[in-house]
Amino acid sequence: MKKSLKELAKLIKGEVEEKDGDIEITGVAKVEDAKEGEITFAVSDKFLNKARESHASAVIVPLRIKEFPKATIRVENPRLALAQILRVFYPQERNSSGIHPSVILGKGIKVGKRVSIGPYTVIGERVEIGEDVCISAGVYLGDGVKIGRKSLLYPGVIILNNTLIGERVIIHAGTVIGADGFGFAKKKDGSYYKIPQVGRVVIGDDVEIGANVTIDRATMGETRIGRGCKIDNLVHIAHNVTIGENVAIVALVGISGSSVIGNGVILAGQSGVTDHVNIGDNVFVAAKSGVTKDISPNTFVSGFPARSHIQQKRIKAIIHRLPELLKRIQRLEKKYQEINNGISENY
Repeated sequence: MKKSLKELAKLIKGEVEEKDGDIEITGVAKVEDAKEGEITFAVSDKFLNKARESHASAVIVPLRIKEFPKATIRVENPRLALAQILRVFYPQERNSSGIHPSVILGKGIKVGKRVSIGPYTVIGERVEIGEDVCISAGVYLGDGVKIGRKSLLYPGVIILNNTLIGERVIIHAGTVIGADGFGFAKKKDGSYYKIPQVGRVVIGDDVEIGANVTIDRATMGETRIGRGCKIDNLVHIAHNVTIGENVAIVALVGISGSSVIGNGVILAGQSGVTDHVNIGDNVFVAAKSGVTKDISPNTFVSGFPARSHIQQKRIKAIIHRLPELLKRIQRLEKKYQEINNGISENY
């Protein structure tokens, strides 16, 4: 495939010098590997310097870059522009429609047009699959599951009974949605009595769920994942959690039962949220933080327990000074003892 620089600029709503408009681009590469005929992108000064020295024929740069020794497309959001260009040169491939002969189909299922179902998939009763859905090999869909149009399920995905999946949802390999929540009542003899988990999971449109994610069904009611959420690998979301729209959850995050996460929240890697906590809209939770109480909207928190990042930095600064402060206290104690002993000798 070949595209001129002006064609790509039009696609990503960028600015290109007229003299560079006819340069042909045949591929996309990261700045370290880019060759003649390829386009790359750079945002920070570090990568802008690398791009200057690269063999790339063109570079996607921020609008603030006015002069550059190579042909450029200047855009407001270089990362978004790169994603759009990658889609041009590497269009997403989907399996041809059709149901493999090895698929096991339950009673009362409804399958839309142009659906692809890979080998050794098992589909329960009363399942509904929308148009243009692609289900890879070895997937399990429980009774009453509904999959919205243009969704994609990778191999080994397990969707358990009565789960609702929206449109254009991507679920990566090994993910389990709709397993029982961790609910037990402790008896007098110390043993546990299992609380029936009779709710369901509802996934909104345009959600992407990484590999080996677990999302538990509600004890009663619904566990909900809002429209546009992006969930990384190895995330656990417990029963009755409600997550708003456009939330980003990075790898190894755990969210305990009945917590509510607002719109636009970012939970960075290895952070945790305890049960029955409310996190407001547009909160940023730093990596390895532990949220133990409600957080107001538009807040940046870090640490354990999670608190204002500014306050947390002050605490960290004090902690680093503890050895010095201890020595000062010991000197003061020694001085006090000397003074006290001198007063005692005079009396």
